[in-house]
Amino acid sequence: MKILVMGSVALDTVQAPTGSVKDAVGGSAYYFAHGARSLASTAMVSVVGQDFPEQELRDMDELGIDRTGLKVSEGKTFRWEGRYLEDMNVRETLGTELNVLQDFVPFVPEHLRRSRLVFLANMGPETQSAVLEQTKKPWFTACDSMNLWIQHHQDRLLELLRKVDMFFLNDEEARMLTQKTCLVSAGKAVRELGPKWVILKRGEHGSMLFGGGPPFLLPAYPTERVKDPTGAGDSFAGGCLGYLAWRGSVSEEALRLLWLWEVSWLPSRSRSSAPGD
Repeated sequence: MKILVMGSVALDTVQAPTGSVKDAVGGSAYYFAHGARSLASTAMVSVVGQDFPEQELRDMDELGIDRTGLKVSEGKTFRWEGRYLEDMNVRETLGTELNVLQDFVPFVPEHLRRSRLVFLANMGPETQSAVLEQTKKPWFTACDSMNLWIQHHQDRLLELLRKVDMFFLNDEEARMLTQKTCLVSAGKAVRELGPKWVILKRGEHGSMLFGGGPPFLLPAYPTERVKDPTGAGDSFAGGCLGYLAWRGSVSEEALRLLWLWEVSWLPSRSRSSAPGD
């Protein structure tokens, strides 16, 4: 079951207490595709500049990521620079260069328009809606967002939420969108905006699932050393939708079993050992 993701592909410069990296490949579509591709055929719609490393494009091909919807435009690739504090739940944006992303008009190639799962990664809701309008009755749709769109494009975001099946957002964004401080109340309020399923991301504290039954807590996999959390939410979303594509169904039970399945698979995570291969 093919998954189509639309989002950014970027070159990130990151400072963290554990070290730093310059012009590392990142972006919401990139991280999502890598999180999903071991479980399902994955294709991306995005744009990069002529400065994007050729080797990275070849690596995507070798990993089986369909990049026919990844346009290489004249100019520079979108860049983001940030710094994480000692508490890696807190980060500061030091610089953003939209470059080719500024004039990006997403185009979904004809052979991808019948993708059964569609994920609209963090982008403006107008751009997300433009991709959704080009698809042909997908089986399942999901999206992500951020505080910028909640603050300045809330009407368009609310319009989009009425058209998707699942919405990923973090606890801060849920409180901002609903004006509720209690996360349980906030999650329920987000679900009332349209999506059948809502997943609140809470970093090291895991996530919360809101669906047909009572809220369900999904703990995070425990790790002693975190080097760089950039892209963690996008990778998480990729894993979630990859799992749903592999399973071929969406239900309260399936989503509650996700964490148990994830932990059991962690020691042998590779393309050759993925369930269903």
